[in-house]
Amino acid sequence: MKSLVLALTTLLFAAPAMAGTPVNINTADANALAQALDGVGLAKAQAIVAWREANGDFDSADQLTSVKGIGQSLVDRNRESILVDAAKGGAKPARKARPTRAAKAGGTDTQD
Repeated sequence: MKSLVLALTTLLFAAPAMAGTPVNINTADANALAQALDGVGLAKAQAIVAWREANGDFDSADQLTSVKGIGQSLVDRNRESILVDAAKGGAKPARKARPTRAAKAGGTDTQD
């Protein structure tokens, strides 16, 4: 009986440990995305891959919110695990997009 309880406890605590493994959202397949990202099952992972194939690589983690079914809270929860391609040198952690200078000032970059 003790071994059964130990086995069940191990399974319960081992599954969440898989979530949070860094994954490159521009290169990973649906199975890798589903395993690495908390709250992303196979259907959402397939939607991420389909969006990437239709629109090109993601520029940031926040761009995942363009995928149907992916909200900002899901992105924020997984931010440390989301990698995007770097211009040089492979993959880097996805950071939150910074507002432009104009956005900070409350204006726009266009002139009248």
